[in-house]
Amino acid sequence: MNTRTRMSAIVATLGLVGSLALATASADESRTPGSAAQIALTEVARAQNPTAGAAGPQDTVWIAERAGTVRVLDDDGLGEPVLDISDETTTDGERGLLGLAFDERFAHLYLSYTDLEGTSTVDEFAVQDGTVREDTRRTVLTQEQPESNHNGGAITFGPDGYLYIALGDGGGGGDPQGNGQKLDTLLGKLLRIDPQGGDPYAIPEDNPFADDPDARGEIWSYGLRNPWRFSFDAGSGDLLIGDVGQSDWEEIDRAPASSPGGENYGWSQMEGTHPFRGGTEPANHVPPIHEYDRTGLGCSVTGGYVYRGEAVPGLAGQYVYSDYCDGTLRSLEIEDGRVTGEHDLGVNGGEVVSFAQDGDGELYVLAIGGTVSRVDPA
Repeated sequence: MNTRTRMSAIVATLGLVGSLALATASADESRTPGSAAQIALTEVARAQNPTAGAAGPQDTVWIAERAGTVRVLDDDGLGEPVLDISDETTTDGERGLLGLAFDERFAHLYLSYTDLEGTSTVDEFAVQDGTVREDTRRTVLTQEQPESNHNGGAITFGPDGYLYIALGDGGGGGDPQGNGQKLDTLLGKLLRIDPQGGDPYAIPEDNPFADDPDARGEIWSYGLRNPWRFSFDAGSGDLLIGDVGQSDWEEIDRAPASSPGGENYGWSQMEGTHPFRGGTEPANHVPPIHEYDRTGLGCSVTGGYVYRGEAVPGLAGQYVYSDYCDGTLRSLEIEDGRVTGEHDLGVNGGEVVSFAQDGDGELYVLAIGGTVSRVDPA
């Protein structure tokens, strides 16, 4: 990731926890005079390099660990691994077990990981009574990766019941193959598939490029560099993506729930709202709703969730996110697709690599050093 190679260097040693000198952003950051929601982070568990989490059956949160294990968080804490594919994945560069998701009925668990050759892979497991049936495992989708960074890897089911898969541009810095703007590759894209509709999956008929012979029908949106965590707002259905920048700008992209797909977020012609290395802004460029530069300690955005829980009423409807290198939790107030307020939430989650949302809409913060923390009222 170029100076995001700083991200590569850091993530390449994810098993080590560095002590970063983290600063709190100034109050000048807030666009609105109102004060930020008062929150605290409560450590609820420690995991081995947690990378992703998802609401699971019976009021649980399932946590993916980078080496290839999956553990279940419940009222008794974090249990022993319920699934282990560590002998089938590699953790060099930015690789590993990077995402997990359940379908709506918790009937299937999906894992997103890089295999021993570094190929991005999504596998499916049937789940019965909250137990993973390993004998049902099947591979849904694979994508070869030319480099060890920019894998993306986040997966989730949208409100439409389809599986969305984020893939980075293939790495190497500066998108040397131009994958972000190419429609004949899955790299640099957000995909939308029906994993139960075909063998190994079906392409929804209303995907924006489903009938384009010159494009991959799986593509939902494109022009992404390294989409590091995306989510759907459980209230509005809007899609929000944290996309890691190259050298200067981190961005958060959005698509409204009514979108038919096809958004072009600009990479590698654009980095945020700025032309990248003399690039020309595409005519159909959808600029980010929020960007920030790297003059502070931030260097790699970690996308989060719109808060829809009940524990912190003052945070309701705000998009909560962080930065791997900075760790400060921040929130955005969004109205009609525009950011109307920015807030520093006054807490630091460490090397924040992901967020998780439980079945009640409460948020959890995952730091690669091992902490799993819940967002609580201060």
